[in-house]
Amino acid sequence: MKSPVHRCRDVEHGRGQAGSGSGCLQAEQRIPISKDIITSSSASAMWFIRDACGIVCGVITWLLVLYAEFVVLFVMLLPSKNLTYSIVNGTLFNSLAFLALASHFRAMCTDPGAVPKGNATKEYIESLQLKPGQVVYKCPKCCSIKPDRAHHCSVCKRCIRKMDHHCPWVNNCVGENNQKYFVLFTMYIALISLHCLVMVVFHFLYCFEDDWTKCSSFSPPATVILLILLCFEGLLFLIFTSVMFGTQVHSICTDETGIEQLKKEERRWAKKTKWMNMRAVFGHPFSILWFSPFSTPDHGKAETYQYVV
Repeated sequence: MKSPVHRCRDVEHGRGQAGSGSGCLQAEQRIPISKDIITSSSASAMWFIRDACGIVCGVITWLLVLYAEFVVLFVMLLPSKNLTYSIVNGTLFNSLAFLALASHFRAMCTDPGAVPKGNATKEYIESLQLKPGQVVYKCPKCCSIKPDRAHHCSVCKRCIRKMDHHCPWVNNCVGENNQKYFVLFTMYIALISLHCLVMVVFHFLYCFEDDWTKCSSFSPPATVILLILLCFEGLLFLIFTSVMFGTQVHSICTDETGIEQLKKEERRWAKKTKWMNMRAVFGHPFSILWFSPFSTPDHGKAETYQYVV
């Protein structure tokens, strides 16, 4: 919780209020402003964070998926004598892998909800024509007018609306505009991890029953090593992404970001039903587009945000 001194330092308020010389205004005195005013001018442009650690993690993510693709196709499916088994599992795995990588790309290259940088100037604040008692909060790190539920990211070096956390694996913050893609990414990675684990078990059984030299185009030792590595990768990412998926769904249903839960911030926004919160993230109405990384959800152009102390 910010101290009164800190709150006074980064607050601009309307003039003419009786008793304004006494110092800070109350935190609940807010100014609702249209979303268009705080939408970054780069929202429609390509968004990419130049962070070395995030870029390396993003590349590793793609390489791990491609490794799984290689083992599934060239070690398990192509050498299989059952054509139907190979076609069905190959189509399913490749479809899920494609959706996972597409979701990762959208989560990485979508503006998560960055507030315009450097707009907390005296001239701009005066143009808002604040009424007596209305206040705005300024971020001292990126010199921006900070809306309610926005937090500053030290990696992105921007204030992000409804920032949940910064994820190095997607080299981006998870915020208002890209949370859908991050949820889809964790879901599809968990599904392909589970799928490949099931196929590894069946392939081991198949190889034990048949000759090891015929169940794979690789040598038996190489086949065992590739399958064990894939099994380890699949199990690790199944656990990790399943936990992340469950955490994100819970965060959406409760309408409380990870940072807000961690800081135990006081709830100042209207409480909505779980279904309304899901629609706010994935779009309205419910359709198969909820599961598509190529569909951009409409978060509501008429929505307003409030600047607070």
